[in-house]
Amino acid sequence: MDLLFKAYSNTSDDEPEPEPDPEPKPVNHHHLPFRPSKRPKPEYLFPTLDLQKREEAPLPGRYISKRERALAGAVSQAHEPNPIHRDHHVINQSVLGSISELDLPHDILSLMRHKPKGRTQLSQIPGKLSVALHGHAKAVNAVHWSPTHVHLLASAGMDQTICIWNVWSRGQKKARVFSFHNAAVKDVKWSQQGPFVLSCGYDCSSRLIDVEKGLESLIFRDDQVVGVIKFHPDDSNLFLSGGSKGRLRLWDVRTGKVVHEYIRGLGPILDVEFSTDGKQFVSSSDVSGSNISENSIIVWDISRQVPLSNEVYAEAYTCPCVRYHPFDPYFVAQSNGNYIAIFSSKPPFKLDKYKRYESHGVSGFPIKCNFSLDGGKLASGSSDGSIYLYNSRSSVLVKKIKAYEEACVDIAFHPILSNVIASCSWNGDVSVFE
Repeated sequence: MDLLFKAYSNTSDDEPEPEPDPEPKPVNHHHLPFRPSKRPKPEYLFPTLDLQKREEAPLPGRYISKRERALAGAVSQAHEPNPIHRDHHVINQSVLGSISELDLPHDILSLMRHKPKGRTQLSQIPGKLSVALHGHAKAVNAVHWSPTHVHLLASAGMDQTICIWNVWSRGQKKARVFSFHNAAVKDVKWSQQGPFVLSCGYDCSSRLIDVEKGLESLIFRDDQVVGVIKFHPDDSNLFLSGGSKGRLRLWDVRTGKVVHEYIRGLGPILDVEFSTDGKQFVSSSDVSGSNISENSIIVWDISRQVPLSNEVYAEAYTCPCVRYHPFDPYFVAQSNGNYIAIFSSKPPFKLDKYKRYESHGVSGFPIKCNFSLDGGKLASGSSDGSIYLYNSRSSVLVKKIKAYEEACVDIAFHPILSNVIASCSWNGDVSVFE
């Protein structure tokens, strides 16, 4: 618990949630302390050479009229650094290396360009550490491979940053560092539409970032700490978010507005997951503050905004992660009871009482799990710093990999290379095994 306290020391749940950043007030030129000329003057985004000359110190002994003094003061106010200017300053600092695949070794590049079709490539078991990535100063909450630029990996940290890694680059592997959030970042997901990442965190916002340009494209303001985000599998213009006040919202990236809201009076949302057909989703919420455990896992109808079942999991444990199997009709939930439970994905979504995955530990950490490409393996992090690989059908433990000294939090299978997985830890490390 000391490790959990240290990582959340700056973002305690006991403290009031941060308010969204106030919008900067535009300068009203009609109230400037001088009379404008009849000919309109062009407005500049950044100070120009002429404007800078006006701010230079006057020659000693020269008389300065009241109008000139007022004019100089008004210009300095009108051209203070604005949010756009600050963003450009951050962008220049965020670019550390290349995100191009041209920096990759030939053998890695060749494997990535020969993408297998369907389920023809069976998953292999990773065996050893391939790449160690160091860049976060605090715990890392999530890692995610890009589906379109498969050599890139994103990570979200408690140090308020998002790192973009060019994993196999022969040069600088840490290609980008984004500090657009002003509080800890809880989750990050790549878009299916190209080099864009969506992130969320304790600053009550989700942010869409253009990785190539280093620009923050859109900000989705919320009234709660946003703990999890997930793009719709069939429409990448839509994403689902869940937060600390138990509110689930479906957003449209094109408009920046909420399309649907799913209301149930839930506790803090821990995870969400879309079904493979995109018509339903599962939510997991924290029920530790109440005696009602029936709302811990709920299956929702996306279009009708109603729960299809809310008595899926009757145990008094929270579930920090839920995942659908990519092909078979079931989903799993990581339980704080130190096991992964199995549920049918068809009504009435019954719990499998005779089979579960139970060799790893959770111990209050936000431990996640993920299925392999072919669905044959289920990988889970663990509070003991290890990666546990299970046979998804028999639930038998296949392999245990000691990865970190502290908790292994998240696991992500590579979208093409079946023997490659990425992981992250509570001590701030990101690793790739193959």
